[in-house]
Amino acid sequence: MAGKGTDDPSESPAAPVPFPAKRELDACRRCALWEHATQGVPGVGPRPAAILLIGEQPGDEEDLTGRPFVGPAGRLLRELLNEAGIDAATAYITNAVKHFSWEPRGKRRLHKTPAQREFDACNAWLEKEIGAVRPKVIVALGAKALVAVLRRRLTIAEGRQSKLERDGTRVIATFHPSAVLRAPDAERRAELRQIVRDDLGVAAKLAGKTK
Repeated sequence: MAGKGTDDPSESPAAPVPFPAKRELDACRRCALWEHATQGVPGVGPRPAAILLIGEQPGDEEDLTGRPFVGPAGRLLRELLNEAGIDAATAYITNAVKHFSWEPRGKRRLHKTPAQREFDACNAWLEKEIGAVRPKVIVALGAKALVAVLRRRLTIAEGRQSKLERDGTRVIATFHPSAVLRAPDAERRAELRQIVRDDLGVAAKLAGKTK
């Protein structure tokens, strides 16, 4: 399996296909999300990578730092990857949408689900990432990410009960770590956490990638 790669995907000379550089994402005007975002947020991780994890969009902390999954959901994701036997440094982690979609709530910037046209506008960047990473397994974190990967509508519940593929690559559907954090009570949080951990374990076995 590939070892740890550079944290900045735009700097790697070994990408097999043209890869979205940070400067390209910052300059992207395919939709209006850039107008209120701090910057574009590319994925991080080695290329190629056996496991590619795809979320919905950057959050507040990701928008400020320019790195994906660095907030509470990202920290939980890395915990669950570790529990599933996956070294997070060997996976490629990104989002389907590259700019933060938000709405003001007092002094806070709250997540706002991107419109379908915004997912469509970012699809070209995601396709380039998938082509460069060449994963054995794609993990879709949340329903929006699953739609972006499969290019058809499917719920996480339906996806978890199906053997999914995209152009011959296995796709694992699971809940976004933020769903665990938003669960209404401790019992549901524990249930969702176990589901995501188990799904990541399946991905690890399919990829032949454990610590």
